[in-house]
Amino acid sequence: MEFFRDLSNVNVESADLKTLVTIKNLPELCDSIDTVIHDNGNDGAIYCLWGEFKVNREELKHGIRFSMPGCPNALAWTVTADQDENSVVIHCTINKRSHDPDFIESIELFVDDWAEGLNKALRLAHKH
Repeated sequence: MEFFRDLSNVNVESADLKTLVTIKNLPELCDSIDTVIHDNGNDGAIYCLWGEFKVNREELKHGIRFSMPGCPNALAWTVTADQDENSVVIHCTINKRSHDPDFIESIELFVDDWAEGLNKALRLAHKH
C-alpha cells in the first residue's frame, strides 16, 4: 500500500531538506515518533507509535528515504523536494495490498504527522 502527502508552495532545495531531515530530528518533524534511542547518522533506533524499531536513513538525489528493516510490514518512507512543482512529497509504503483498518489509520496519522511537522519546520527555517 502507498500513502502520499504533498506540501505545496514549499521552496526548499534538496540539500537543505537533507540537512533538516535527520534521524536526530525525527521527533521534531513527526509527532508519531516519540524518541530517538540512538543515532549513528544513517542508522539508529526510534520509539514510535508502533513501538521500538531500528531505522535506516539513505540520501536520495532529491531527498531522503527511511526504512525500518525489522518492521513486519516493511514500512518505509521518503521525503523529497520537487523544485519544478515547488513542493515536497512524503511517500510511505508497506508490503501489503490491504491491511487491518486500524493499522491503515495509524499509517495515515503517521503521514499526516510528517506533513504537519515538516511544514512547520520548513516555515520556521524560512523565517531565519
